[in-house]
Amino acid sequence: MEVFIKKSISLETAARMTRAAIDKAVELGISVAVTVVDESGILKHFARMDNAPLIAVDASRKKALTAAGFGLPTGKAWFDFIKEDPILREGVHDFTDFMLMGGGVPVMDDNRIIGAIGVSGNHYEKDQQCAHAALNCLEN
Repeated sequence: MEVFIKKSISLETAARMTRAAIDKAVELGISVAVTVVDESGILKHFARMDNAPLIAVDASRKKALTAAGFGLPTGKAWFDFIKEDPILREGVHDFTDFMLMGGGVPVMDDNRIIGAIGVSGNHYEKDQQCAHAALNCLEN
C-alpha cells in the first residue's frame, strides 16, 4: 500500500494570520471578514470584524477556497490566467465556491499548498493588502 503525507496549516498559524489581516484592516480603516482554510479547503479559522458587510463572510470563504484549490492568488493572477481563453474566462464562474476578486492567497511551504486565506469587506485591492499582511506575518 502506498501512502502520502500532507502538510497542513496549524490552528496557531491560522489564528496569527487572521490577527495580522485584521490589524491591517484597522490600519486601513476598513472592516473585513477573514477565512483561513487548510490544504483541503476545510475551515481552520474565521473572524468577522464589527461592521464588516454580511456578504464578506461568504466572499472571504470563496476567496480562500479558490486560492487553496488552485494554488493561485485570486485577483490579477487569476485574471491573467483566464483573460485570453474564452472557455476558461466564461467557465470558471460555474465553479462552486469560486471567487475571482482579489483577496485570496495560498499559503505555501516548500512549494506545497498547506492552506489559504481569504479576506473580503472592501475594495479587492484593500482586501489583498490585508491578505498579504497575513502572509508577511509568517516571515517574521
